[in-house]
Amino acid sequence: MSFQDIRAEIGADKILAVSKLQPAAKIRDLYQQGQRRFGENYVQEALEKQELLQDLSDIEWHLIGHLQKNKAKHVVGKFHLIHSVDSLELAQTLSRQCENKGVRQRILIQVNLANEESKSGFDKQTVLASWDELCRLPHLSIEGLMTMPPLTESGDEVRPYFQELRELREKLASSTELTRHPLKTLSMGTSNDFRVAIQEGATLVRLGTVLFGARN
Repeated sequence: MSFQDIRAEIGADKILAVSKLQPAAKIRDLYQQGQRRFGENYVQEALEKQELLQDLSDIEWHLIGHLQKNKAKHVVGKFHLIHSVDSLELAQTLSRQCENKGVRQRILIQVNLANEESKSGFDKQTVLASWDELCRLPHLSIEGLMTMPPLTESGDEVRPYFQELRELREKLASSTELTRHPLKTLSMGTSNDFRVAIQEGATLVRLGTVLFGARN
């Protein structure tokens, strides 16, 4: 299935091309086909690609990989959206770094709905308990939520997690000042299950293999 086929099916605005470990030439090729949003997992790799592709003035870089607190100073103001804010402590660190640099950073809160030890993220109860404090951080704009459900054979097996994230977003939105924290974004779904994610309300699906092919 080609990029243009997927774009026609779900809309260009919902596609986040996961370009980790892909060469800059492949990113440039997809950009020339009309893709603008690219997601990177590793801070150093992402910053190097930003330098290499700085002539693509309207490219939109997203950080989707685990972010260590000691790297927060390197990422604020460098990414359109950080998907992987997985603790109150990381959010507090990002807000302080934004204050130091005089910027405001757009973020998503990563939620580990399956409570998998191998994955980062707030558990559901911790999100609810921390929400007021998260919303008070002065230099962050919380744009929505992100999740990575367990790997499964079928998209329908992860549908309940997508439903749960959507319902959590709706619950949080009912008690949030939405002018400051829009909560419009649901980042969920990958090459294996993006159609199910779209059905359940995803606004961004993270597509790697289906766009770039298998990595070397």
